[in-house]
Amino acid sequence: MAEKMNTIEKLIAELCPEGVVVREFGEVVKILRGKRLTKNQLSDEDKYPVYHGGLEPLGNYSQSNRTANTVMIINVGASAGTVGYSSVDFWSSDGCFCIGFSDLLISRYAYYTLICHENILRSKVRYAGIPTLDANAVESIKIAIPPLAIQQEIVNILDTFTTLEAELEAELEAELKARKKQYEYYRDELLTFGDDVEWKTLGEICNNVSSGGTPLSTKTDYYGGHIPWLRTQEVRFANIYDTEVKITNNGLKKSSAKWIPENCVIVAISGATAARSAINKIPLTTNQHCCNLEINPQIANYRYVFHWVSCQYEKLKAFGQGARSDLNSALIKKFPVPIPPLAEQQRIVAILDKFDALVNDISVGLPAELKARRKQYEYYREKLLTFESL
Repeated sequence: MAEKMNTIEKLIAELCPEGVVVREFGEVVKILRGKRLTKNQLSDEDKYPVYHGGLEPLGNYSQSNRTANTVMIINVGASAGTVGYSSVDFWSSDGCFCIGFSDLLISRYAYYTLICHENILRSKVRYAGIPTLDANAVESIKIAIPPLAIQQEIVNILDTFTTLEAELEAELEAELKARKKQYEYYRDELLTFGDDVEWKTLGEICNNVSSGGTPLSTKTDYYGGHIPWLRTQEVRFANIYDTEVKITNNGLKKSSAKWIPENCVIVAISGATAARSAINKIPLTTNQHCCNLEINPQIANYRYVFHWVSCQYEKLKAFGQGARSDLNSALIKKFPVPIPPLAEQQRIVAILDKFDALVNDISVGLPAELKARRKQYEYYREKLLTFESL
């Protein structure tokens, strides 16, 4: 990297020793507006991706209105202000600005510059109704315009960083996947029993089975307190140490939400989250879509029950009823669970917890490593795109 930086410094000294011209985007490029298509015009069979309101294509269309290597800026919806780049021809709808080509700018260089200004673009989004970014917000962004040879060298360096980051992410994701597969294999082996084991239902091994409630969302004084309140989207086959939403004492009193003690096995019972499980490591409250199992420690180890319920996710989910395959407390209480002696349960838990830690360690390490790499990347990107101006 030091060698590459030296190359750029030499080019700057040779080609623009007095500094680099800075202009607003609107002075050097045209901000192109797209044209909306209806859903019935889109087809998976067609060739060209269609972008509107996000960097994931809405579908495909038979024609393109933008050529490959075009920079785009999403201008409507939750992703307004997000910068993207297409390496293929595509169709830009009216929810996606594009940067026109210029003799003064390499398109990829413009992309990296705009990435550095994403926070500014997002700060200029109007939120009256549908979030909207106006064209003048893009036009007013200031950009340094070094000679094309310098722009190309910067693009080469940043493209290399981007490739290395993608390779690292793929490598770590593959390692995580392999560890999870190994963990699931041993979990299934350990939780397979012969005819000599006693079976009970989840209801029979609990001291209490409960659900929660949701304070009225229109009552602002019900939210923003200090009481942890769990929603089913936070039930993800893991320990829970905090919740994304907190409620007030008033919200607790005026709803069906209720405290549950730590170390309950929590099973989500609604829609897409149904049959997912977790353990709360703190006392908390839940919404009505959580079934909370307080395990009787004289009969079963709560972590053993958690591992069993996690292992049986697909079977438990199949118990669901109705169009959304929802579960309920009655169905969950009837679900069977093998009950070996407590000592055997503890042995199984000790083994599975070690495997669980092995998986979670890399789950923690994965974003940490990626974050460090991205921080390094951002540092060099900012350094490469900072010039002495005329």
